[in-house]
Amino acid sequence: MRLIIGFGNPGNQYNFTRHNFGFLALDFYAKLNNLTWAEKPRWRALVAENKANDALLIKPQTFYNDQGSCIRTISDFYKVKPKDILIICDDFNLTFGQIRFRERGSAGGNNGLKSTIQHLGTDDFPRLRLGTGNDELRNRIGDVDFVLSKFTEEEHANLPETLRKIADFVSKY
Repeated sequence: MRLIIGFGNPGNQYNFTRHNFGFLALDFYAKLNNLTWAEKPRWRALVAENKANDALLIKPQTFYNDQGSCIRTISDFYKVKPKDILIICDDFNLTFGQIRFRERGSAGGNNGLKSTIQHLGTDDFPRLRLGTGNDELRNRIGDVDFVLSKFTEEEHANLPETLRKIADFVSKY
């Protein structure tokens, strides 16, 4: 079994924000594959089972900076090794729409990855970083407001193409 985890914050006020790009990517993938989300309070997560790929899609319902606690609980329950956990998260150091996959690595300043590394006790898990970079906007409003900001109209218009690329990657992963 594999865990495919999209990072984001719970609550409708965070929909279509940069920090919720992981949630958005999994919602798109789930819709394409007719998967249904179920609330799992025990794990503090929304979960969709993809039987065809022997994977669970997971949207932690902890806040972004504490994603690791949810991931640890689920991985312990299913006895999933870190190498079988794919994290999908935003990265403002990558240009909007750019996608970067790594088998392992540092948190690179991402607090959700820091939490995951802390709770799993390793950085040896794959991650798919989704570019949200917009230097002009980021410089104007600062990092904290930037990651919680909504996509611009132009970025929003390009989301379907980017989400298809992400879904293709997840399908082949």
